[in-house]
Amino acid sequence: MTFAALQPLAERASLFAAYRQDALATAVNALGDHRWDADLGAGTLTFTASDDPSRQVVTKPTLIATIAPGPRSMLWAWAHPQGDPSGVAGQLRDYGTQYELTDLAQPELAFPEDAPADGEELDAWILRTAEQIGTIATEITGRSPHFSAPVGGGTRAVFLLDAPIPPTTVADAVIATPRLLPALTLTDARSALWDAARLAGWNLQWVDEAFSAATVSDASGTATFRFDEHARIIGVESQLGG
Repeated sequence: MTFAALQPLAERASLFAAYRQDALATAVNALGDHRWDADLGAGTLTFTASDDPSRQVVTKPTLIATIAPGPRSMLWAWAHPQGDPSGVAGQLRDYGTQYELTDLAQPELAFPEDAPADGEELDAWILRTAEQIGTIATEITGRSPHFSAPVGGGTRAVFLLDAPIPPTTVADAVIATPRLLPALTLTDARSALWDAARLAGWNLQWVDEAFSAATVSDASGTATFRFDEHARIIGVESQLGG
């Protein structure tokens, strides 16, 4: 288990975050074999093709948190020496204060008792936690995608990226959803779709009072997501623009 008190925020934004992470992966994978580099002076995090350094995806990162195996704790960026307490990272603290979520409002969180002790299992846990924190940051700030990077000693830093990827449209979602769903655990796909519509700026209407389906629309087209009795997505019907 990652940070349990924060998991509902991550679950709410999980579908939208999956769309945005997929778009980032598509842009970066188009480079082929690549590396990433951070330039703190320039305030950039850049993905560069190994065979042609002129081919790059240049982003502007905002530090959200660091997750460290040494002290077995996560430090929010608003409390970090290299963070900005009055900037984007501070929105998480302010949200925690407003809604009495202590895990967001206190500077540092100890790993939960059930976190692995060490080794590869702990590394995997930290990676999963970084994904959780990035998704939570998207939920609260509306910014995406996110990226976590190893920064030495097993520590990972979690960033929100201002990246050159277009907004996610309904047409994008129709194409991506069947491919992404098998890897997603959506405890309530209705809420996740509603939140995706909110964050993406789509229109959403429920088809009936039983919430058996929802229709989302934007300039790219219209799609109806259908749900079963367990609030799982069981089908998507679309009418997209030419």
